Order: sequence, then C-alpha cells, then structure tokens
Amino acid sequence: MAAPMVRAAPLWWSLWAPGSLLSAPRKAAKRVRCRWRSGGGLLSQLHQRGIVQDVFPAAEGGGLQQLLESAPQTVYCGFDPSADSLHVGHLLALLGLIHLQRAGHRVLLLLGGATARLGDPSGRGGERGSLSAEAVRSNARGLRRSVQAVFANHHACFCGADQPQAPLTLLDNSDWYQGKGLVDFIDTVGRHFRMGTMLSRQSVQARLKSPEGMSFTEFTYQMFQAYDFYYLNQHHDCRIQLGGMDQLGNIMSGYEFIRKVTGQDVHGIMVPLVTSASGDKLGKTAGNAVWLNRNKTSPFELYQYFVRQPDSNIERYLKLFTFIPLPEIESIMVNHGTDPGKRIAQKRLAAEVTKLVHGKEGLESAKRCTSALYHNSVDVLETMSDEELQELFKGAPFSENLLEPGTTVLDLCRKANAVPDGPRGYQIIADGGIWINNLRVTKPEQVLVLKQHILTNGLSLLRVGKKNYHIVKWLNMVT
Repeated sequence: MAAPMVRAAPLWWSLWAPGSLLSAPRKAAKRVRCRWRSGGGLLSQLHQRGIVQDVFPAAEGGGLQQLLESAPQTVYCGFDPSADSLHVGHLLALLGLIHLQRAGHRVLLLLGGATARLGDPSGRGGERGSLSAEAVRSNARGLRRSVQAVFANHHACFCGADQPQAPLTLLDNSDWYQGKGLVDFIDTVGRHFRMGTMLSRQSVQARLKSPEGMSFTEFTYQMFQAYDFYYLNQHHDCRIQLGGMDQLGNIMSGYEFIRKVTGQDVHGIMVPLVTSASGDKLGKTAGNAVWLNRNKTSPFELYQYFVRQPDSNIERYLKLFTFIPLPEIESIMVNHGTDPGKRIAQKRLAAEVTKLVHGKEGLESAKRCTSALYHNSVDVLETMSDEELQELFKGAPFSENLLEPGTTVLDLCRKANAVPDGPRGYQIIADGGIWINNLRVTKPEQVLVLKQHILTNGLSLLRVGKKNYHIVKWLNMVT
C-alpha cells in the first residue's frame, strides 16, 4: 500500500522551528502541600465549599492564588462530545467555571471535537467505542446548547441586572487539528513527551493492568490534551485549566509541555468527582447519568433526583451545587434537623439546581409535575402542557382523537387502546380499574364531562391499574 500523503503544517512548524520559544527540558513539577486552603482568597472560599479539591502545582506561597488576585485570568475546561448532553457528573466543573466568572475571570469552554474520537482513558475501565465525525459534530451541538443554557440561566436567575459577567467563550479543538500533518505533529509535539512519564500516569497504569489493556489511541490522549492547553495558552493567554480529579494526569502533561516549550508557569484546578450513594462515578458509562438536556432528563426528573438525596449528602451538595452563602446553608440544615421528614434541605437543593439547569420555567414545570403526580391535583393537571405530561409519564402512549358528541368512558378507553375489546374491557371499567384525571370511574357508558373527564387544556390522563398511563389529547374542542 502506498504511504498516505501528509499535509505540511507551517503554523505548527513555526512554533518549534530553530530560534522559536523552545526552552531546555525541566524536571516534572512535584505536588506539595500548600497554604492556599486557608485565608480569605477565592481558592480558599471554593475549597470551603468543597468545589476545589486540589491545585497543581501546589507550591508554597500560593502562586495560583496570587495569579487570580493579580488581574483577570483566562480559565478553561474541556468536555469531549461523546454524548449529546452533559450530565450531573459534569455540573460541578461548570459551577467551578461560573464561580471563577463571578470573580471577574474569563471562562473558556473547550469542546473536544477531535479528542472525542480518541477517547480519554481517565477513570475508565475499558476503551470507549469509536465515534464517527458526524456523530461527534452532532453531539458537540448538543453540548453547546447544554452549556449555554446553564450560563444563561445563571445570569438570569442568580445575578442582578447590575452584575455584568465576564464573557463565556466556546471553542472546538477540531478547529486546530483539522488538516494538520500527523508527521509534523509527532515530530514537533511528540518529541517533548517522555515515555516513562506517560507510562507513570495513574490512568495509564490502571488500564495497562486491566484485562483489556490500553490501545495506542488512548495512550496518546494525554499528548493531545496537553497540546490543547498549549494552544489556548498561546492564542488566548490561558494559564489555568480546570478539571475533575481524574484529569490530574492530563493537566500535569499540559503543565510540563508548556514549561518545556515556553518556560511559562501554568496551573491546574481540580474539582472532586461526584459519585452516587454507592460510590460509583456518575456518568453514562456507569448507567446512572442524570442529564442536563431536557429531552433526556426532564426538569421533574432532575428535581426529584435531588429531592431523593439522603440526609448524609445534603449539606455537602448544598455547598457544591448552589450559590447559597455558607451561613445560610447552616441555617437551612438547622431547620431541616427539626423535622427531616419534610425534606426542607432537599427541596431547596432541588429547586436551586433545577433553576440553574432549566431556568425559572423549568423549576415551575418540575413543581407542577410533582403536584400532579404526588398530590393528585386536578387543578395542576389543567395547567400542564402536552410536553410536561409526556415528560412526567415518560413512555406513556400519547394519542390525539376527535371529540365526538356522546363520547363515553368506554369510548375513551378504547380510543386510547387502554382496555381490550369486548366484554373484558367493559368489565375492567365496571370493576373500578380505570382512573381519569386521578378520579376513579366505574360507569363505562357515562358520557365524558368537560372539566371532569376532559381538562380545560384539552387533555385526559387515563390510568389503568396502578402504573399504566395513557395521555389523550382531544381535537376540535369547543369550550
């Protein structure tokens, strides 16, 4: 087979050509204890909330804290579009960025349109399946919507009109990898990475010891993420990367690469990984993802996820996932302790997170769904949209039917395919096995009554037995 043609990359070559900013290799930085956790600086405040777990390099003297206090900085965090939505496991990184933005720093969010096709091995027990370029582009569009919605909701719901925010910039690393020469990249970037250092990373060691092992594609991931940090440093004056604790090895690679090439100090901020009650990392791989996209997890489902959190998590989650001041959180927990059964703290947590992810209307939707499902409120059902009912009763058959004069309870049930034809369907209704809009019906021949069997919004919620729901939308209604 003929060797493939490789395009030259003049921009990359100029970065490492003789006379450029190359500096002599330096020793890898060591992580040491530091004093940034104490005091009143931004990092200390975020550490008190549990948002910042560690920094790199953790040098004595608080170099990162001094940098943050010296002038507005550019901070970046990257997300690979391996799915079309972010999930709750990503939310803490977004909140870390928002806290930095609130402090006046510039936030840069990087979508890994190129690196998503490689797959980050960090924190994974096996290799990610290959994604097509089109799938990655589609996923990236979904991630953009998720991120932009969270930042827009934060500005609308948690900031005053007189509180301008530093800008949010979204980039995609496929923009600087597309059309670049492989040989040039390996020559100019790869030669600055030592195999021993790359092999020593915890994420690499864990995978090498696993039955599946590790592919070369995954092994090179840390080199690409390091180059991303370098590119953003050179083109956007970015000196700080934020990521989960599982990203420490990749952040260290970026730090060492930038130091070798430019001699400049850069920094990493690590946020803790959010885990389930069983200690599993939240995410789609673990099968327990709670998504930030309404089409995948409704506002009601997100709200209920936090309402159901055990008391053992609640104070920590209030600090992590909300902007409530710490003294107010203490007060909430005191009130919660007087009657834990009311779940005062959980409801406040759920409201704050739902408002951040889905806005005020999303929170109101979640509350309407909660009242309709758990309080059997017909009044609330009448205020709900088709979308909300379908979100609330996910998987319930939805049908549209013409409302004809004299339509009976039996007609409704048969139009919805909720009961079998013949005597058996009739008998189910007569035996009290059907509820319409939370009211039990026992007369199959009863004609449907507006505002009782048919809500003013033109909907009927039909339940067969305990859990089998059907949603019927009536057309050509005259009220």
